[in-house]
Amino acid sequence: MKKRILTGAQPEKSTGFKLKLRGSTAIFIDWANVYNWKESLKKEVNPAKIFKYLKKYPEITEIRFYFGTDKTHPASADFLKEMRKIGYTVITKDVKFLKVYNDEGSQFVWKRKCDLDLEIGLDAIELAESFETFIFFSGDGDFRTLYERLIKLKKQVVVVYMYGHLGREVWELKRELFKVALKKLGDFTSVK
Repeated sequence: MKKRILTGAQPEKSTGFKLKLRGSTAIFIDWANVYNWKESLKKEVNPAKIFKYLKKYPEITEIRFYFGTDKTHPASADFLKEMRKIGYTVITKDVKFLKVYNDEGSQFVWKRKCDLDLEIGLDAIELAESFETFIFFSGDGDFRTLYERLIKLKKQVVVVYMYGHLGREVWELKRELFKVALKKLGDFTSVK
């Protein structure tokens, strides 16, 4: 029986891990998910530092950044414009506002909502023939099925997550999925 050797992350001196990529690589950054990692990091994640790090790898030719556009806040459009300027391929759609009531049902607040999980999944499947490795910056457990399908297509799948922010559904995938904690790759935080 022939053993299949998969490569994931390998130790690298002083900088944590160096990703060992298998051919052409596409990156998918679920920014709403990554942004919330600041709670555990005690600092905000810096998207420019992530992009600079990823560009060190010649195999990475596609870096996609998924985040909603909030038309009620001009800073939202400015942020996405900055992400394009950095070099990201930005995928966005309008933020929705949902009326959410308190426990008694008497008062409500407007809650921002803009999931781009479907867009990430569809884009990954559409790109499956063009790439060998898929890296997802997201701890979202909803991506388990996507990861399983990419693995079934014999793709290398790497999930970059923050401690405490990885869905159990993904954590339970033990075979042929590489999980790398953000801190292992380096310091991607901004000092405020």
